Amino acid sequence: MAMDRSVTSRALALLAAGLLAAGEARAADPIRIGVIAEAQSVVGASIPQAVQLAADEINAKGGVDGRQIQVVSYDDKSSASDAVRAFQRAVSEDKVNLVIASYISEVVLALMPWSARLKTPMITPGAASNEISLAVHKDYARNKYTFHGYLTSAALAQSICDSTKDMLLDLMKVKTAAIMSEDAAWTRPLDVGYEKCLPEIGVKVVDHIRFSPDTGDFTPIYNKIEAAKPDLIVTGISHVGVQPTVQWRNQQVPLAMTGMNSQATSSTFWANTNGATQGVIFQSIAVPGAAITDKSLAFSEAFKKRFGSDPSYAGYMAYDQVYYTADAVKRAGSTEADKLVDALEKTDWVGTVGRTQFYGRDDDFTHSIKYGPGFVTGLMAQWQDGKQVAIWPKGLAQGQIILPPAVKAAAR
Repeated sequence: MAMDRSVTSRALALLAAGLLAAGEARAADPIRIGVIAEAQSVVGASIPQAVQLAADEINAKGGVDGRQIQVVSYDDKSSASDAVRAFQRAVSEDKVNLVIASYISEVVLALMPWSARLKTPMITPGAASNEISLAVHKDYARNKYTFHGYLTSAALAQSICDSTKDMLLDLMKVKTAAIMSEDAAWTRPLDVGYEKCLPEIGVKVVDHIRFSPDTGDFTPIYNKIEAAKPDLIVTGISHVGVQPTVQWRNQQVPLAMTGMNSQATSSTFWANTNGATQGVIFQSIAVPGAAITDKSLAFSEAFKKRFGSDPSYAGYMAYDQVYYTADAVKRAGSTEADKLVDALEKTDWVGTVGRTQFYGRDDDFTHSIKYGPGFVTGLMAQWQDGKQVAIWPKGLAQGQIILPPAVKAAAR
């Protein structure tokens, strides 16, 4: 009997040790984040870089409850079909727990059904279309796995109108404007927002041009805009920022240009346009040197030291998303999809661009980040002598607006 008890005790001890080891192994399983981005594009290249930087920082401090973050990156080549194939592979083969995906709205909209079908949380660091978060609101049970981790087109339009009211109306005596936007999913609601908020601040829209992203010659477009005699051009540009900017400068269009120009947020844009971007005003989430929070400068400096360039706006967003995802995993105590979704919905994280919280189920823009004072507002910046200079809001301004020579000449 004593021998039997001894054997039983050893067996129980071995079983307990095995269960403990298995538990420790499970606890040590990495948190796998898939990154699907336009790795060769001006804006998209910052996304996988920023994600890796954040993951390395978190891992260096011990990870999340002992679990390391593992990043698996895919280049979608700006193609929705390539992005879908990457998403399928990320989930079925690489077993990722969450995906950070794309700054292109068409790509994110194509991925949403797969996020729902494969029950895998997805956050976009740069796509703006209202339809992303509206789809979550309309069918929450299906689309709850998608988080709109960037400002909606509606919020971006409001940001540009707010800044125009604060800094351009008096300076340039702006009373009229022409809207010039590329034909894309994200600019349709953006333009609707412009047409609503510009008149609300006393600016009449006298022309509205939507052009194909394949447009090679903007001379006829600028000629048409000049004929309408607006005081300002308000843009919605993402994929074709170089050509319209270069022609605006070369043609000496006597109108200031403000609005959305996603490529202008990249530190390489000055070189890409050979300085033609001088004087262009653009909306961005952040620019180097602007201390939005106490984390902003540390991130931009670390990014530049490691990658040799400044991050694009999508880089700032992607970096923060890794941190608040890690926080959500810690709070949930799990990477199980539904528990992670629940934790992400409760996000309250101060990152590089401000305080991030998501709108709830009862809001039209469910799972989009909140816009406004105290949350994420973005800023307006201007290219001046090779640098991006924050000019709005006043508390973040690094300098004053400098009117382009052609605009100054027309004002005389």
